[in-house]
Amino acid sequence: MKKLLGEERREILLDMLKQEGQPITGTELAKRTSVSRQVIVSDIALLKARNAPIIATSQGYVLFTANADTTLYERQIACRHTSADTEEELNIIVDAGVTVKNVTVEHAVYGEITASIMVSSRHDVQQFMQKLTDTKSNLLLELTEGIHIHLISASSEDKLNFAAQQLQQKGFLVATN
Repeated sequence: MKKLLGEERREILLDMLKQEGQPITGTELAKRTSVSRQVIVSDIALLKARNAPIIATSQGYVLFTANADTTLYERQIACRHTSADTEEELNIIVDAGVTVKNVTVEHAVYGEITASIMVSSRHDVQQFMQKLTDTKSNLLLELTEGIHIHLISASSEDKLNFAAQQLQQKGFLVATN
């Protein structure tokens, strides 16, 4: 592929994200457009500054598209557990048919820190956990003695309620709204 210039490349990036329908890593986007990963990071930042609905997840970049046929219900849940319990917590949620959209912690210096997760299946959870291992990264909950908030979404209130119930039985749920 020929080397693409700025605006043309950014339009192609948007098209790729629309067509793919699932996360694409910055490295893959760089390969497809014959530029460096850092150029992709800059392009994504510019697109997001123009209100392009791009979400950076642990699996890569994804274009958020609302599906008119599916009503999504959302809820914030406050949880507390150790790092070792993270995979179990996420699996409980996705097994209920619920997506974990993000995690938020309250930091003493920085205030709220929110990171996109976007896990909807055990496969997504496995990839998330593997990326943590591969990058030797720490979880945000390690900054707050295990306390964190997830924004979760599902196609029904029943699924959200079931996930919250399962987390509560396990002792992970602190509060829900």
